Amino acid sequence: MKLYRPAGVPDLLLIEPDVHVDFRGFLIETWRRDHYRDVGVSGPFVQDVHSHSAPYVLRGLHFQHPEGQGKLLRVTRGLVFDVAVDVRVGSPTFGRWWSVELSEDNRLQLWIPPGFAHGFLALHAADVHYRCTAYYSPECARSIAWNDPALGIHWPISRPVLSEVDAGAPILAQLEREGLLPEYEA
Repeated sequence: MKLYRPAGVPDLLLIEPDVHVDFRGFLIETWRRDHYRDVGVSGPFVQDVHSHSAPYVLRGLHFQHPEGQGKLLRVTRGLVFDVAVDVRVGSPTFGRWWSVELSEDNRLQLWIPPGFAHGFLALHAADVHYRCTAYYSPECARSIAWNDPALGIHWPISRPVLSEVDAGAPILAQLEREGLLPEYEA
């Protein structure tokens, strides 16, 4: 497995798993506790989620607080423009975002630790698989406006398909004023 720490947001981790290809297809080990633990992907994982999105659906930016949730994710079908934003108050990278295209073809995985908001735009119909470190909690679920001007995320399209929750999400500064963001722990 190869690892990449995104410049500017070192707590994120892009993982290129070993892929074994032959005439029958391919085999990928997408989780092995000892190997992933050794590179900083913590667990234990308690919930797996599979989402399917039609083209141009944007899901996010979502996070949980105070019950934070880390996510190890990959695309099993299609192509997404994936974004993570550091929302930990006091973090040296607070408010910084990073993006990557994840697809069934590149087979990359992204580790998003607790304290980061996450969202993705399906560029084609897409299936995304998440392995989560905490259960989904409606009481802790938070959203940030996908188009928050202070974040300045460069989404590939300007008019995505949004849920009601995502269409009405507040900007990051409002959540900070209301004390609804996690604190950075060095």
